[in-house]
Amino acid sequence: MTDIPITDARDRLASVIDEARRGTVYLTRRDRRVAAIVDPETLAQLEADSEELSDIRAVDEAWAETERLAETPIPWEDVKRELGL
Repeated sequence: MTDIPITDARDRLASVIDEARRGTVYLTRRDRRVAAIVDPETLAQLEADSEELSDIRAVDEAWAETERLAETPIPWEDVKRELGL
């Protein structure tokens, strides 16, 4: 991980992109991280992981709602049968 002031990054964008292939490069303004440059494979993995985590959270919330309302879940086999699957 590398921190680079935005003003420096402007002057050497090509080398900053090359650095990002080896690891995340954080762009800073007034010594605070304001953006990050990552290689495309890392970004794709982060997006996939984020989607997976979102799905897991949605399932957890659905189970919590079921418990909160004291509902009985409908068995998957019954759902498939009702839908003709």
